[in-house]
Amino acid sequence: MSKGSLLMNTQARRTKPLVLVVDDEDVMRLLARESLEQAGFTVEEAANGADAVEAFQDLQPDIVLLDVKMPVLDGFGACARLRETAAGQHTPILVMTGLDDVDSIERAYQAGATDFVNKPINWVILGHRVEYMLRAGRSAQALRESRARLANAQRIAHLGYWEWEIDANVLTCSEEMRRILGDASDEAERSFESFLQRVHEEDKAEVLDHLESVLDHGERREVSYRVVRPDGDERHIQQLAEVDRDEAGLILRVTGTVQDITEQKNAEDKIRFLAYFDGLTGLPNRRAFNERVGLALAAAERREGVAAILFLDLDRFKRINDSLGLTAGDELLQLAADRLVRCVRMTDFVGRPLPGETGPVVARFGGDEFVVLLAEISRIQDAVRVARRLTEVLSEPFNVGGHQVFITTSIGISIFPHDGHEVEAVVKNAESAMHCAKSAGGNKSKYYDESMNAQAFDRLVLESHLGAALERRELVLYYQPQVDVESGAVVGAEALIRWLHPERGLVSPVDFIPLAEESGLIVPIGEWVLRTACAQARRWQDSGHDSLRIAVNLSGRQFEQPDFANTIAGILEKAELDPRWLELELTESILMEDGQRTSAALNELKAMGLRLSVDDFGVGYSSLNYLMRFPLDTLKIDRSFLAGIPQDTEHVAITRAILAMARSLGLKVVAEGVETEEQLHYLREEGCDEFQGFLVCRPVPAEDFGRFLEEARERRASVA
Repeated sequence: MSKGSLLMNTQARRTKPLVLVVDDEDVMRLLARESLEQAGFTVEEAANGADAVEAFQDLQPDIVLLDVKMPVLDGFGACARLRETAAGQHTPILVMTGLDDVDSIERAYQAGATDFVNKPINWVILGHRVEYMLRAGRSAQALRESRARLANAQRIAHLGYWEWEIDANVLTCSEEMRRILGDASDEAERSFESFLQRVHEEDKAEVLDHLESVLDHGERREVSYRVVRPDGDERHIQQLAEVDRDEAGLILRVTGTVQDITEQKNAEDKIRFLAYFDGLTGLPNRRAFNERVGLALAAAERREGVAAILFLDLDRFKRINDSLGLTAGDELLQLAADRLVRCVRMTDFVGRPLPGETGPVVARFGGDEFVVLLAEISRIQDAVRVARRLTEVLSEPFNVGGHQVFITTSIGISIFPHDGHEVEAVVKNAESAMHCAKSAGGNKSKYYDESMNAQAFDRLVLESHLGAALERRELVLYYQPQVDVESGAVVGAEALIRWLHPERGLVSPVDFIPLAEESGLIVPIGEWVLRTACAQARRWQDSGHDSLRIAVNLSGRQFEQPDFANTIAGILEKAELDPRWLELELTESILMEDGQRTSAALNELKAMGLRLSVDDFGVGYSSLNYLMRFPLDTLKIDRSFLAGIPQDTEHVAITRAILAMARSLGLKVVAEGVETEEQLHYLREEGCDEFQGFLVCRPVPAEDFGRFLEEARERRASVA
């Protein structure tokens, strides 16, 4: 009989329970068939484990009688294979074996057997044994189906239950509750603390208060909170809890239900979305944006900070709709919105809010108009930097409906509080600036205040040029001599950086050093200054000025570099300059930073043999404490105190006090900005060690300074 005929024949006779008998002995199968058919069962046969697995898939029997010792695939393997199938997970399997040792029995159960029977088999009671197993199987199946229906109902309702045994601290959770929590484990029991770990950090206190209230008052109470699944998915939960008491009224446990109300919360959020967000792009709409701006301006006002509004309009957007259609226009708006959001996220360092305050926001006001809020910016020109980046990302081609589309953007910028104190005024002024940019031909960014616009863009252009100044060799060092007050000998030189801009000429350090500090360019620039100055000092020493000291100003950013000391050591080694001829000039602000770290760094530099100087002393913190703590060599009196000497009695007193303090601490003093003989005479009278200023020489290029050194040497030789 063919396989298909066998299946049809079996299904036609399926009015009685079907037993699949599996044994490699024909006699055993024959005896089993006769016994079971007399007991009212339908019987099918298989001669080995492999045939049994195949027949099981076709016949779906109610029970399997399975011999253990068979060729091809034994009973243990066949049993395990059947349990791996969906239909065979719960089918009763009675193992028939002549092996009565305990290991074989355990192995049968491990393979998934329901029960076992030893050979020789009592054929009279076999039918009763099978009937009993089928009844037990049907009861178990009914229980599984009942549980499945309950679990399905709970799943549909997203409803789980739990019991908390307080004394044992055991929390028993239903399957649905474990699913809600995202628990992959099948274990129903856990500790209360492990459950609390799943509760959102911001909601834990509320959950604990809720349970304490249930225990204290013994009343049914409800709470809503969030849980975070292991995969990071956040779910909203509504919980109902009550206490379970014994006959004496004592609390035994707390029981409750949890319901996943995330879909309901999502529906509420969707309603809110329709009210506050643009349906096409998903960005906040005008209403939501104005609310966020209100919060941001209030926060900026509290901290006396600055915020910016960027109002964007896509230039000649109407031609996209006219030429490609409204659908293409909508697609372009969606793509543009996505680029704006990604761009603002990448540059949100200029608008990072404080905790609990609003951050950068991109909104769509309608049509092709977008607005960006920078909630907090440290400097006004940062708004221009973001505007420039937005212009760049929007100028890149868009693929719209198979067409490559190019657009430009007009951007208006207004600054709070410079351009208004109210939301409406700040936004309106940004829009006005945008229209001004559009009227000027588009593809531009303009401040609401035109003078501010020019200044900010000028600084931005200067900063962009500064990045290439090193590579283009536009930076040069000038040197100003440091002279011994008593002898008049040139004992050192301060290296001062200058920028020879190809278009602007000589740019003052006052204009570009702050830009270098803010952008981080000061680190490579400072390293270049050290390399150049040390190499130049070595050349002057080789030409006969063997005791000339070189002084270099140090930026706070350079000093913060973790490998700064190693960098200095490498520069000195390459220049073949003895460390004692290099003096690093530090500002008071550097010394007032992290005291322990600063002390360690200065001691490391001092151990290398360098000299350490405090620049512009007297205009900053002027703390005697750090002068005593740190291994310093020199104080440089700021030029502002020399300006009124000897006529200004206040400046005279300050200078005299600095000199006296330096002598008491064993520090050398260098006076900056000496321009007159009267000032020099006063410094000599008060015991100042060295000076520098226009009285001797202005800062000059290296070549001119070399000639100055030669002339000074000739003069001293002539006097001698």
